[in-house]
Amino acid sequence: MKAVILAAGEGKRMRPLTYTRPKVMLPLANQPILEHLLIEAREAGIKDFIFIVGYRDEQVRDYFGRGERWGINIEYCQQQRQLGTADAIMMAQGLVGDSFLVMNGDIIVSRKDIKDQSLMEGNVLGLFEVEDTRGLGVVQVSQDRILHIYEKVLAPPSRLANAGLYRFTTGIFDAIARTPKSPRGEYEIPAAIQLMIDTGSKVSYRKLDSWLDLSYPWDLLAVNERLLARAEPACSGEIETNVMIKGNVRIGANTIIRSGSYIVGPVIIGEGCDIGPNCYLRPGTAIGDECHIGSAVEVKNSIIMRGSKIPHHNYVGDSVIGEKCNFGSGTKVANLRLDKKPVRVEDIDTGRRKLGVIVGDDVETGINASLNVGSLIGNGARIGPGTVASGVIAPYARIF
Repeated sequence: MKAVILAAGEGKRMRPLTYTRPKVMLPLANQPILEHLLIEAREAGIKDFIFIVGYRDEQVRDYFGRGERWGINIEYCQQQRQLGTADAIMMAQGLVGDSFLVMNGDIIVSRKDIKDQSLMEGNVLGLFEVEDTRGLGVVQVSQDRILHIYEKVLAPPSRLANAGLYRFTTGIFDAIARTPKSPRGEYEIPAAIQLMIDTGSKVSYRKLDSWLDLSYPWDLLAVNERLLARAEPACSGEIETNVMIKGNVRIGANTIIRSGSYIVGPVIIGEGCDIGPNCYLRPGTAIGDECHIGSAVEVKNSIIMRGSKIPHHNYVGDSVIGEKCNFGSGTKVANLRLDKKPVRVEDIDTGRRKLGVIVGDDVETGINASLNVGSLIGNGARIGPGTVASGVIAPYARIF
């Protein structure tokens, strides 16, 4: 059985992080979201994959190649215009057998769920019961079949969310061919499935045991924590004397941990990093390759992407920092409101009491800059010395 993975979209709700990469390539525990999903599918017995790519597809192609590194086979289909999930699946027509799996590339599900669903018969949706249905497709069921799929409605009839894991027969292609465009101007797979149901085809479901969904940038932090908790400790780098390491910590090749550094896992540090001296890395932190975390720097529960430098007297907490950023000495991130209420971003309740900043690629700050709670800072922005940056800052903005 082949698996079709939908990896063509930008993921606009993940901006500013997706201005420069597709959503599926955002890192969690120093691996792209898509790689985590791919490994689970491989361990479920899937060896042949079709990646539907589009937005900044070269990043997916360059990273995954033909799949040799994972012992699998990958084919690519190019979705020239992102016209919806149904349109993306249609790209695989003629490349799959009588039945096949489809997975959204921006979710993480377990190998057990993937295998169990692949062994079922007919058309099957993976569902997951959630507390908060906002922004999700919700499904109404009766006995062993689906009655109706509702997309992002205010009063959903259930808390069973469409998890983005499907088992299809080739009948789905006929349904897609008859599916009209949605009000958003896209051909959407829930509408195609509903068309199958309305014309008498049975669509079954299976409740998943686990599901990690990522809608907004701050969702990366919670999922990153969960994935780090599973990691085994390992060290391929150099550790100087007087370094204290507690808990599960993974250190990549050609990384040096300098004297006086204090690291409490779970923490992952990539390859070619320069850490310390005298820094403090706290649990839930993932530091990408070729990063520099310097003297008197504290980083807590954050994702620091490849090539970023946080070198002197900085604090970063509960934040996502893009690639090749450089924080001036004394730059501080605020991660807690003074009134202790949950942080809101662009009038969205993040549900997080602690949230720092979401920073795109190639952002630089001057000395003693302050980055306020829940700020979104676009790629290429420059934040001047002593400046307070707050709210939504556009890419390439200059704040002085």
